[in-house]
Parts: sequence; structure tokens; C-alpha cells
Amino acid sequence: MPVKIPNNLPAISLLENENIFVMNDLRANTQDIRPMRVIILNLMPLKISTETDFIRLLSNNPLQVEVEFLRLDTHTPKNTPEEHLEMFYKGFKEVAENYYDGMIITGAPVEKLEFEDVSYWDEIKMIFDWARKHVTSTLYICWASQAALYHFYGVGKVPLDKKLFGVFKHSAPDKKHPLFRGFDDEFYIPHSRHTAIAEADLAGLEGVAVLSKSEDAGAAIIASRGGREFYLTGHSEYAPWTLHEEYIRDWEKGLPIDIPKNYYTGEDPKQPPVVRWAGHANLLFNNWLNYFVYQETPFDLKEIAYLEDIKQHG
Repeated sequence: MPVKIPNNLPAISLLENENIFVMNDLRANTQDIRPMRVIILNLMPLKISTETDFIRLLSNNPLQVEVEFLRLDTHTPKNTPEEHLEMFYKGFKEVAENYYDGMIITGAPVEKLEFEDVSYWDEIKMIFDWARKHVTSTLYICWASQAALYHFYGVGKVPLDKKLFGVFKHSAPDKKHPLFRGFDDEFYIPHSRHTAIAEADLAGLEGVAVLSKSEDAGAAIIASRGGREFYLTGHSEYAPWTLHEEYIRDWEKGLPIDIPKNYYTGEDPKQPPVVRWAGHANLLFNNWLNYFVYQETPFDLKEIAYLEDIKQHG
């Protein structure tokens, strides 16, 4: 089934060129299907690229998925035209009373700041708390995963000696976990970050489990609350050339940056990348949508808040 996205979103033409089936609002409204509602809080600076990356993954499954994009009310992005945001994004106040089957919160270019020094920290915390009563399952990506673990569990981030940058081998010991159904023994995830989550800091936290890790990249996929929340420290959603674009950007700025590891053919930045992660990324998002969104979401989405109250108060 296709993914349903707002009319005229730039991602439509980009994905159609990749032979990926997407459907605009007008056509989707003619179908008598209750789609999975997924809202994406896009904190990345290049909004259109990030929109395309996630829609690409959400569209490759048998469910119809209706995607909405969320922006912060307390922060104005510098790299995206205001017209694009006004046309395709909603502010938090517009969705505060809504309920969703799934939510994705992306990374953000603020990881070197202390969480409390991020200008929109108060709003982010409010959205994290809101998601627990308004969303069946939430994916936190990169910085958002660190921020949510800090907010909910007090887990701090650890600065790295240098940027973790490249495509790294991972494993998932529990092959029976639904998130990893169909996975190979080893799989790859792109990473691009200056900080990490120490696995020792997660030990003993009730309901928190490290599902996948890497010798090079550390804890990569963390779960809590029985799959109501997943924390992804890498970027499975990245398109083939994203790491290259980040490398060239930093190199041109004169920033200290190594060639991304395990990425270019022959480790030569003049050669094209070797895409090792796309199959895993599609399985990851399909399994999340199927086992932790579609099969867990209540018929009446408003029951999410009721179930959360029962969990908290017994």
C-alpha cells in the first residue's frame, strides 16, 4: 500500500522517480481504509531531504500510512523556506488534542550543547510527555534518542574523542524479538555523531533494554515500555549519498572530519558509496509499523491516554 502525504509535498516527485508509490490526500480520501496515522517531528536542518528519507521507508509496507509533519512552536528553522513550513507542517498547538498510531522524532544539530541549553528544550520535553499519552509507539532518532533517555531516565550522553562517522556492523542477540524478524546475523547502520550513550548507564533501568549494539558504534537500538518507545542512535533512514554530503560540507568548512568508514568503494571518497544498510532499514521500519504500531494500537486512539493512566496509577 502507498503512504499518504500532503498534496504537492516535494517528496512526491522525488520518490516517484525512484518508482516508489505515494498517494496524495485527494486520492487517499476516495479509499475506505483506516490508515495508520504517523506524525514526524522533523528537527533536521534540511527538511525536504529528511521528509523524503522517512517517507521512502514508511511507504515500503502493506499498510496505508498517513503522514503528518510537525514543527516546533518555539523554534524557527534557518534552512527551510517559511512557505514550505506553513504549507506542509503543523505546530504543536494544532495537534495537541490529536492521537496517533506512531511517531518519529528526528535528530537535531545540537548534540554538543547541554540538553538544558537547547533553546527549545522545554517544548521538546512537553512533546516527549505528550507522546506517551497520545501515541502508540514512538521512534526517537539520534539526538532525539539521547534527549528522551535523558528526560525519562536521567541517562546522560558521553562525548567521543572524535566524530563517529560511517557505516558500522551491528548484531541483535535476541533474534526472536519482533523488531528483528527477517534480519541477518550481522547488519549495518550509518552513524554520524559526536556523543554516545554508555551501555553501563542503561543497566538496571526498569523496562529498558539494549536490543542491538556494535563494537564500533556502541548501543544502537534501545527499547523501553514494551515497545512503546524505541531509541535509535544511528541513521538507518539515510539515503545513499547523505554521509558523502555531510563529509563534503564539513571538509569545505575546514572542520576536523575523517572519511566516513566502511562507506566508499575502496574507502576512496572519489568513488561511489556502497549501500549496506537499505535492506535492514526497510525491515526495521516495516517490523516497527507491523508489530508495535498496527498490532498494538487500539481501535479508538483515545484509549492510548487511558492505557497510560492505568499503567501509571494501577
